[in-house]
Amino acid sequence: MSIGNSPEDERPFEDVSEEARPSIGRALQQARIAAGLTVDDVSTATRVRIAIVHAIEADDFAPCGGDVYARGHLRTLAKAVHLDPAPLIAQYEAEHGGGRPAPTPAAPLFEAERIRPERRGPNWTAAMVAAIVVVIGFVGFTMVKGGDDGESSVAEGSESTTSPAPTTKTKKPADPEPEPSDSAIAAAPQDKVTVRVTAADGRSWISAKDHNGRLLFDGLLKQGDSKTFQDSSKVNLVLGDAGAIDLYVNGKKIEDDWQPGAVERLTYTKGDPQAG
Repeated sequence: MSIGNSPEDERPFEDVSEEARPSIGRALQQARIAAGLTVDDVSTATRVRIAIVHAIEADDFAPCGGDVYARGHLRTLAKAVHLDPAPLIAQYEAEHGGGRPAPTPAAPLFEAERIRPERRGPNWTAAMVAAIVVVIGFVGFTMVKGGDDGESSVAEGSESTTSPAPTTKTKKPADPEPEPSDSAIAAAPQDKVTVRVTAADGRSWISAKDHNGRLLFDGLLKQGDSKTFQDSSKVNLVLGDAGAIDLYVNGKKIEDDWQPGAVERLTYTKGDPQAG
């Protein structure tokens, strides 16, 4: 009888720690950079919004809108950067406890571009019914009250006196506060183009390049954050969620009716701001 280690005891130790494996977002980002692709390239190829690509690469899956949509985005992005999507989806399910998704019909699980919800108009039918009820009640109350007042007027006769109607003082409207861009107009250099971007109504991904195409900024602005860009002749912008942005160009606020979730590509030059 020999004494020694069994074959099982002689197997090499394997490092299966979670620290040896990159996160899902990091794996996608490394594969994209290795493929020589920008976030804009991936977004154009997959039709996944730029803001969602940035969020997933930062391991933030909340903008996906749920586990089913997150798996679909992972599958699409992995194929675009030449990765096998199966390990990434398995890693997502293990980390987020989603388990296997319930069977779904053979229809697309998600749309890359989120459909904007229709804005419902006011319910005029309910408003009209409410107005009619108010008018009927007011007329009935006036008739009853008018009868009582008539009887009391006959009893009182000439003793009733009329009091002068109270004078109403009209409140002078307050002077309008100057636009915050007034001082900015004076401070903006005339020989350069100056662009200030503020995430006023929510967070938004933005990208800015100068006239040579050099990247000035590429990242996510949290609500309340601002960035200012300046160039000698031209600034190119991409706004991931234009509806959340307040934009000032050469000291003047850009008053455009951008919708929430809309992606806008803009170019501004010196002088009176006009998007090119």
